[in-house]
Amino acid sequence: MLYNVQVQRISTAYSETQVQDLTTERTGGFPPGTLIAEGAIEVPTTAANPAKPGRLGSRGSAESRKWWTLAAVSLAAFMTYLDNNIINVAIPTIQHDLHLSVSGLEWVVSSYLLTLAGLLLVGGRLADVFGRRRLFLAGMALFTVSSLAAGLAGSGAVLIASRAVQGVGAALLMPTTLAIIMATFTNPRQRNTAIGIWAAVGALALALGPVLGGLISQHLHWGWIFLINVPVGVITFAIAAGYVTESRAGEASRSLDVPGLMTSALALFALTYALIEGGTKGWTSPLIVGAFTLAAVAVAAFGVIETRTQNPMVDLAMFRRREFSGGTSTMMIWSFGILGIYFFTSLYLQEILGFSPTKAGLAFVPMALCVAVFAAIAPRIEALAGAHRAVAAGMALMVIGLSLFARLGSAAGYDSLLPGFMLFGAGAGLMNVPLTNAVMASTPAARAGVASALLNASREVAGLLGITVIGAVLRTRQSGALRDGARVVPAFVDGYHAGLYLTIALLALGVVVSYVTLRPRPGAAASSEPVAGITGAGELEAIGESLGELVIPG
Repeated sequence: MLYNVQVQRISTAYSETQVQDLTTERTGGFPPGTLIAEGAIEVPTTAANPAKPGRLGSRGSAESRKWWTLAAVSLAAFMTYLDNNIINVAIPTIQHDLHLSVSGLEWVVSSYLLTLAGLLLVGGRLADVFGRRRLFLAGMALFTVSSLAAGLAGSGAVLIASRAVQGVGAALLMPTTLAIIMATFTNPRQRNTAIGIWAAVGALALALGPVLGGLISQHLHWGWIFLINVPVGVITFAIAAGYVTESRAGEASRSLDVPGLMTSALALFALTYALIEGGTKGWTSPLIVGAFTLAAVAVAAFGVIETRTQNPMVDLAMFRRREFSGGTSTMMIWSFGILGIYFFTSLYLQEILGFSPTKAGLAFVPMALCVAVFAAIAPRIEALAGAHRAVAAGMALMVIGLSLFARLGSAAGYDSLLPGFMLFGAGAGLMNVPLTNAVMASTPAARAGVASALLNASREVAGLLGITVIGAVLRTRQSGALRDGARVVPAFVDGYHAGLYLTIALLALGVVVSYVTLRPRPGAAASSEPVAGITGAGELEAIGESLGELVIPG
C-alpha cells in the first residue's frame, strides 16, 4: 500500500527516461489459559457475548452465524484490496479530468497512505478496548461514505480529502478482521476452511482489480473505481450488523494508553511522510531530515512510555518471544524485497515488454490463482510439516520464481513469464498463512487487535522501504549502464536484474530466519496467559493484505 505513492512518480520518470478473551473458553476443568493439544480433547466454546434470544436457538443457527461473519469479513477484505489494486490504472484519467499537477496526483494516493499508516496501531488498540465489532462497523461506514465522496469528487481537493478519510476508515477496519476471525472460529477444522475462503476472496480481488480498473477507466467514468465500493460496503455493513458477535479484551487489559496512542501515531505519520516525499524533496532536505528525526524521537518516547505504563498499548514483552519477533522480521523481509521489486516488475511488463495495463493485469491472474490454491492447502501442509518448514518452503519457492525472472530480457513473452509468476504465487500462498498463525499464536488474546495492527504497520513501512532502496539500486545500475554506452531498454533491464538479485538475497535470508525462529518449542509448558491461537490451525490477516499490495501501475 504505502509504496503506491511511487507509481505515478516513478513510471513518469522512466517514460521520460476469537472469544471475548479466550479465558471464557470452557476447557473441561482445565484452568483458563491452559494450552490444550489439538485433538486431545473436545473443547466446547461460547460466543464472546451471549446472543439475543431467538438468534442462536439451535446449534445450526450458531454455525450459520459463524459463516455469515466470515462472509462479512471476506467482503471487507475484498473491498479494501480491490480498491488498492484498482486505482493506479485510472491515475492518468484522474489527472486529466481534474487538471491535477503531478504533486497533486501523488497526494491522491499519499493522503490515504498517511492516515492509514499513522492510525493502524491506534485502530488495533481501540478495537481491543471498545470492541472489534464496533470498530469494524465504524471503519466500514467511514470507508463506504468516503468512497462515495471520492467517486463524486469534482475537484482535486475533495478527492484528496476523501482519500484521507478512506485511510482512517481502513485503519479502523483492517486490524479488527483477524481478531473477529479468532473470536468466531475456535474449532481448528472450521478455522482451516475459513482460511481457504479468505485466501480465495483475496486472490479474486487481486485478479479482478487491474482488469476492472482498465475496463472502468476505458469505458466508464473514473469515479466508478471508488463508487464500486458503495454497494459492497452497504451489504457488508448489513451482514456484520446482523451476525458479527462483539468481542474485546478482558477487563484487566481494557485501559486506554493515550500517550502510547499519540506517540505511535506521530512516529508512523512522520516516518511515512519522510519515505513518501524523500525522493522528491531530497533525502537531505531539512524537511525530510526533520521528519525522520521526529519519527525517531517519537519511537524513543513510545518505548519509554510502554515500559512504564501499567497497561501499555503494545506489550513489549511480545517481542521477546522468537516466534513473534522472528515472524514479524520474516514478514518485513518479504515486504521489503517482494513489494519493492513487484512494482518494477509491473514497469518491466509495460515499459519494456509493451504490455497494455489490461494485458499486464491479466498476466498476474495465474499468480493470483496459485496464491489462492496454496493458501487453501497451507494449513494442511503446516499440520504435516510444521510452520517453520512451510514458511521456509514458501519463501524458497519465491526465490526460485524470481530467479527465473532474472533470466528474462527485453524480448520475453507471456509463456516465459508464466513459470516465474506461478512459482511466486505458490510460495506467497504457502508461507503467509502459517507465518501469521505462528506470530499470532504467540500473542496474548487481549492484544489480538494491536498485534494484527503491528503486522500491518511493519509490512506497510517495509514495503515502502523496499520501493525506495531497491529503486535506488535499480537506478544506480541503470545509470552506470547508460554511462557505459548501453541503450535505454537494456540499461533498464540491467538495473531491474540488479534489483531482482537483491530481492532474491533477502528472501534467501528469510528462508533461514523463518526456519530458525518459527520452530516449535519442544515440551513447551502451558502459558500463564491465553494466547491468540492455541492450535496449529492458523489465522489469515497477512495473506489478504499482501494480495492487496500487488499493484499494476497505469
